[in-house]
Amino acid sequence: MWLGPEEVLLAGALWVTERANPFFLLQRRRGHGKGGGLTGLLVGTLDVVLDSSARVAPYRILHQTQDSQVYWAVACGSSRKEITKHWEWLENNLLQTLSIFDNEEDITTFVKGKIHGIIAEENKNEQPQSEEDPGKFKEAELKMRKQFGMPEVEKLVNYYSCSYWKGRVPRQGWLYLTVNHLCFYSFLLGKEVTLVIQWVDVTQLEKNATLLFPECIKVSTRDSELYFSMFLNINETFKLMEQLANIAMRQLLDNESFLQDKSLPKPRKPLKNISALKRDLDARAKNECYRATFRLPKDECLDGHTDCTLWTPFNKMHIPGQMFVSNNYICFASKAEEACHLIVPLREVTIVEKADSSSVLPSPLSISTKSKMTFFFANLKDRDFLVQRISDFLQRTPSKKPCSIEREWKWNLADPGCEEVPELPSSSPLAVSPMSALSNRPVNFCAGEVPTASQGLLKLFRRNSEELLGPKGAKEKMKEESWNIHFSEYGRGMCMYRTAKTRGLVQKGIPENLRGELWLLFSGAWNEMVTHPGYYADLVEKSMGKYNLATEEIERDLHRSMPEHPAFQNELGIAALRRVLTAYAFRNPTIGYCQAMNIVTSVLLLYCNEEEAFWLLVALCERMLPDYYNTRVVGALVDQGIFEELTREYLPQLSEKMQDLGVISTISLSWFLTLFLSVMPFESAVVIVDCFFYEGIKFILQVSLAILDANMEKLLQCCDEGEAMTILGRYLDNVVNRQSISPPIPHLHALLTSGDDPPLEIDIFELIKTSYEKFSNLKADDIEQMRFKQRLKVIQSLEDTAKKSVVRAVSSDIGFSIEELEELYVVFKAKYLMSCYWGNNRAAAARRDQSLPYLEQYRIDVEQFKELFISLTPWSCGAHTPVLAGRLFRLLDENRDSLINFKEFVTGMSGMYHGDLTEKLKVLYKLHLPPALNPEETESALEATSYFTEDVTTEVSPFVSELDFCLHCESQETQEDKERRSENGPEKEEKGTSPQDYRYYLRMWAKEKESKKETIKDLPKMSQEQFIELCKTLYNMFSEDPVEQELYHAIATVASLLLRIGEVGKKFSNRPMRKSEDCKANNTQDPVSEEESPTSEQSQNSAVEQRPQADHEDKTCGDAQPEKTQQENQTLGDGSGEGQGSPLQLLSDDETKDDMSMSSYSMVSTGSLQCEDIADDTVLVGCEGSSSAARYGSTIDTDWSISFEQILASMLTETALVNYFEKKVNILQKIKDQKKVERQFSSSSDYELSSVSG
Repeated sequence: MWLGPEEVLLAGALWVTERANPFFLLQRRRGHGKGGGLTGLLVGTLDVVLDSSARVAPYRILHQTQDSQVYWAVACGSSRKEITKHWEWLENNLLQTLSIFDNEEDITTFVKGKIHGIIAEENKNEQPQSEEDPGKFKEAELKMRKQFGMPEVEKLVNYYSCSYWKGRVPRQGWLYLTVNHLCFYSFLLGKEVTLVIQWVDVTQLEKNATLLFPECIKVSTRDSELYFSMFLNINETFKLMEQLANIAMRQLLDNESFLQDKSLPKPRKPLKNISALKRDLDARAKNECYRATFRLPKDECLDGHTDCTLWTPFNKMHIPGQMFVSNNYICFASKAEEACHLIVPLREVTIVEKADSSSVLPSPLSISTKSKMTFFFANLKDRDFLVQRISDFLQRTPSKKPCSIEREWKWNLADPGCEEVPELPSSSPLAVSPMSALSNRPVNFCAGEVPTASQGLLKLFRRNSEELLGPKGAKEKMKEESWNIHFSEYGRGMCMYRTAKTRGLVQKGIPENLRGELWLLFSGAWNEMVTHPGYYADLVEKSMGKYNLATEEIERDLHRSMPEHPAFQNELGIAALRRVLTAYAFRNPTIGYCQAMNIVTSVLLLYCNEEEAFWLLVALCERMLPDYYNTRVVGALVDQGIFEELTREYLPQLSEKMQDLGVISTISLSWFLTLFLSVMPFESAVVIVDCFFYEGIKFILQVSLAILDANMEKLLQCCDEGEAMTILGRYLDNVVNRQSISPPIPHLHALLTSGDDPPLEIDIFELIKTSYEKFSNLKADDIEQMRFKQRLKVIQSLEDTAKKSVVRAVSSDIGFSIEELEELYVVFKAKYLMSCYWGNNRAAAARRDQSLPYLEQYRIDVEQFKELFISLTPWSCGAHTPVLAGRLFRLLDENRDSLINFKEFVTGMSGMYHGDLTEKLKVLYKLHLPPALNPEETESALEATSYFTEDVTTEVSPFVSELDFCLHCESQETQEDKERRSENGPEKEEKGTSPQDYRYYLRMWAKEKESKKETIKDLPKMSQEQFIELCKTLYNMFSEDPVEQELYHAIATVASLLLRIGEVGKKFSNRPMRKSEDCKANNTQDPVSEEESPTSEQSQNSAVEQRPQADHEDKTCGDAQPEKTQQENQTLGDGSGEGQGSPLQLLSDDETKDDMSMSSYSMVSTGSLQCEDIADDTVLVGCEGSSSAARYGSTIDTDWSISFEQILASMLTETALVNYFEKKVNILQKIKDQKKVERQFSSSSDYELSSVSG
């Protein structure tokens, strides 16, 4: 490539000049190529350690003038061919022109201008892309691609200098982190190390420090542990590795592959050596942290953040912290963790203005909202730019009516005694004040079909309780008053100042009248509801009357959802629950419906109306409890792992005992999935939910630890899991809420765990207080870090389980061992995953359906199959191999969806690796019959199909499918049986469920199973065109074999013989045609005349004798033996046209009776080769008289056929062929070689490989 001219002072240092003229030098890097010696090793080591560009481009062209000591680099190349092309261009286009100049400075100026012009012309079309990444980074990406053989779609994220510890020796080199791989390269004095690891194979990432490895990163896979150290910035590297591994796990979990965010704002000043992808990943990490901190919607993107102070009117202070600005929100977080959090939606903002600066308050900014609140920020570094950004976002913010609804909502809550209900558009079926205590009349939903709950069900179904008038009622009123005072000081609604005092009030329990409002605010669900007006109503309308697996499961669980509560003992509550769950299943089909969602949703409906409950469920499933409610409850398993880790840290004594008993895995799932609602009395569990919506999963974990801590002594004395479960069950049943104003609801779990002793009651608020006192030092950031670590472990564990279940499912039918199947599964899955991230489109990812059984989840297309086939097949056919692979794929793809699963793949592979000569030949034979053989590959055969339709002998057209053939030729079935079945069939169908009906279908199923177990008699005959294709395949298969000449001679002999047999059979096939028809009509299985029988017997005997004779051919028979064989086979060929049922079998009945072929999808293929590749004598033997007729695809061509038995018998006469097909091939070695090939790097470096690991 041409380079912008760069000055070079020492042209001879580490470079060797190969060509020169008065103006240019062509140089090669010393040590590059063969014979570099010690100097070459030293130079190579320096290049790697210093990350020299000479690693990628070991050739260069320098411009020089005679009297100048300065050289200019004008071009470089990775190969001699590339650099020679540039050199020739310079010689042809510049040398003559340069000789005219008198002044050397003019020469240099002219050369520079010319080179710059060439570069500008080349980059004209690539200008937009070239601005994305800095030049140095592009060079590193080029090195990575050449070194590790990666395609262009594999993007480099960043690269770091570090040491890889091989044994106790550190190897200094470069670590390249790409989107899908971790790669390392080192070259030190001839010792080369190359590592390539897929992120999906990483099972553990740890940053630790030991005596041996000072501050290193440990990368674990299933096979190895790798240690990297001596990083300049180990924290940055580790963080990036975590992100990339997390993306890979997400891909395994829900098929989300990495898509770069093209909408990232460009940096205000160019960033040195930071790629666009690295900026993208950094932005993602910040976005995730921002959204989690302030509970914002999933699509919210952080635009920027800056240090500032916020004036807090409640304590008259300026609190230092950071302001965060995104598309729809302005947020503030104080530096002291609990001092103050603030969320201001831009939809609420009315005025943003700059106030006058002073020495006390530099650069102040005030923001006013519709709810008459004003927020005062100061100490802003770049105030003008910030105000401009906020103004831009405000202009884009749509002015929607939901803002007015929000104010009415707050107003109604603030004054529950007001009787005026705000008027809302009648078009919205849910246009009811969300928490209006007055609209007790249920509103009709969707044209009045089913009543909907326009408010929390608790208000509709509250029993008249004396508690409202007693001390509990007074306590409830005091709580409400405390919150009203809080609202007056800190604000109400989304823009409330959230402080330690807010948390304190939540811990004391939220009053029932405010519970729905505060759940919506603290979870962030209110933001999504306000910005999506009418969304829930539309979803309900679309989902009504639709049925799928999710709706069936929902119907089954509806009446199990809090059946003890009166709200769910009638149709109103059940219908509301049905609508919310069904609407969510339609919103998120990936999750659909999962058990435990019904319990949580029923509690949400008690305090919120349907739409609010729906958005709370969205917040729970998609943000607060990620991956909890998918089919494999991965999120709950991840948090269970965190719980075990925290137990080890905080309760080490108990941890070991719990591990022995296996209790944690049992208890934690039910605790976490239902937020304690299924294991605690309702009025106590709902206080847990209050704190959860404010604190998140951190609170659930600390309460779980507090419960174990409270029962530690009893648990340490347990003997088994059952005893431990009983202790914990009794404890949770007796956690009471003495402040609840609702009448106690009987807890079903309590009935099962009640003992003889009177239970000791535990106050829920005491339990919460204890959990904060003992375990409050848990941090949300630490939990996220632990979640990442556990997610790696859980997903890889699930993948291992999937692999074992798939291997177990297919092992019984396949000849491979368990170890071989596991290795094949890994290769198959890797090929699928590669298509997901290297494919040009996302079709590969789209075809993985998580709801399918494990066996069906990974499927590959024909191109991927060809790649695997080429690397794994024992039948390598050179350039012909892809064609054979295509044929095998068509044979395996039974349902014709152009995809095959793992079972079909290993079935095809097994056909080539296992079984005797007959089985392998059967596979090869089927690859040259439809459906494996494409009609285009034998065009003349297509013309012949019309003749086969009139042929009523048992000979079957090669274009008839195997299933049709088996049904047509079922040997045990008589015509009377068929008639009887056709008469009985409709009657059976009408009976429906009679016992005979089931027995009939069982018989049918058994017959279908039997039909798959075909013998060699069942194989259709092969036409001449198909036979020639088979010969082409065999000729290609034998090339480059050690005994190539012997095999060629053997196949020439066999092909000549079989062509003659076919020709002779063709002449006889026309004569007995009518006789065959008569025989078939009389249900005669073997229509053979008496005079033909002796010939048949003779041929059988000769076939059996042929193999031993062939073994001694050279010693005893000389050239006579092949002639004898041909004569004998020519005799037996007389009856070959008689079809499938003729007795001209070349194997005895005993041999064929029990012969089981591969099932119809167990075959292999390779494609068409040029006819010239077949020896002339092979093609011409036996075809002299028919060449002109064959040219027109006449009747003679269609009558030519050969049977599998004849091919088998002929091949048995040749020892070389028998040995070739019976030799054993180790597939594990093939897989190992395939992995090595995939990790081979390009020939950009000519250093000899001395060690390749990974």
